[in-house]
Amino acid sequence: MSASAIFVLDLKGKVLICRNYKGDVDMAEIDHFIPLLMQQEEEGMICPVITRGTVHFMWIKHSNLYLVATTNKNSNASLVYSFLYKLVEVFTEYFKELEEESIQDNFVVVYELLDELMDFGFPQTTDSKILQEYITQEGTKLEVTKTKVPTTVTNAVSWRSEGIKYKKNEVFIDVIESINVLVNANGSVMSSDIVGSIKLKTMLSGMPELRLGLNDRVLFSLTGRDKGKTVMMEDVKFHQCVRLSRFDSDRTISFIPPDGESELMSYRINTHVKPLIWIESVIEKFSHSRVEIMVKAKGQFKKQSVANNVEIRVPVPSDADSPKFKTSTGSAKYVPEKDLVLWTIKSFPGGKEFLMRAHFGLPSVEKDELEVFFLMSIDFFVRYMKIIEKSGYQALPWVRYITQSGDYQLRTNA
Repeated sequence: MSASAIFVLDLKGKVLICRNYKGDVDMAEIDHFIPLLMQQEEEGMICPVITRGTVHFMWIKHSNLYLVATTNKNSNASLVYSFLYKLVEVFTEYFKELEEESIQDNFVVVYELLDELMDFGFPQTTDSKILQEYITQEGTKLEVTKTKVPTTVTNAVSWRSEGIKYKKNEVFIDVIESINVLVNANGSVMSSDIVGSIKLKTMLSGMPELRLGLNDRVLFSLTGRDKGKTVMMEDVKFHQCVRLSRFDSDRTISFIPPDGESELMSYRINTHVKPLIWIESVIEKFSHSRVEIMVKAKGQFKKQSVANNVEIRVPVPSDADSPKFKTSTGSAKYVPEKDLVLWTIKSFPGGKEFLMRAHFGLPSVEKDELEVFFLMSIDFFVRYMKIIEKSGYQALPWVRYITQSGDYQLRTNA
């Protein structure tokens, strides 16, 4: 990665705190960052990497702060940005809200964190749970606790402390998927994909090893196996605790989990997705003063599944007035500040069909995209979860599957 220095600035460009890691870039170079950024804003061409001579500024904005990394090398930009976002995550874990005031109020702790998070331009310990073991927010404790660095920093399992004990051993697994679908006015799916993640909440004693087995139809693009009729996962990212060698050999996800909440993996499935909720609409115009919109929604998923908190948003022209609604289920209301009708259905069983009629007085009909938002549960994906710990205790694994809407749009003919 090789970042030379990290700066935290306010919106005017004042340096609130900084850490020089390599000394190969003049610290005064940061004075040029805000003028260069303002120049790009005026030209309407803001770039995530700003260059002045041989110095590169890589930056992100969070709340009322700029976090900036400087370098004069051909650095790995993706790693630099990953570190900057990790910095935001760690600071937020410590201070709840990351803003100018929290930096000023916790100056000593922030500097200690910058010192531990990176060494000579390379990321070191970035797990906030581990950092909180020896960098605390009590100033007097800071020096005492640092005399004994926890074993997690030098341990092979740096993400988990030893000696963790729970009266009741449990692990909760959430499989969360967002579906992105764009359907044209003819009913054809123009684009679709699924973005997913597996999140854990681990409350297990000792140093347990977990083995997660996936549905046989799931295949990862990493393995290079024959695709056949399997589901191909792309852009797969694992937490550092996963043993990749074991995964490469038999597709078993084997790991010693971090304590508490963590994201085990994330992925994307680029596949044809049949819309789980199909929408049809008919717009009938009466001269130039009144229009009736009829929207039919049908659940195209298993009858034993239920979609919760379904929201169907029907855009209408900004000059619409005198709204009247009739629904076979749920409730509909006009949201004038967003120029749309919001039809809400709290519980949408699979295979069911519902109608909504809206009457408006308006001179024009011009918008033609319907958006659908929902949250539902579908059983699939995880085949088994084994928990192995040398003491042999009994543990309960709980698995929950959540499918939710991402960018879910269905276009209609006005």
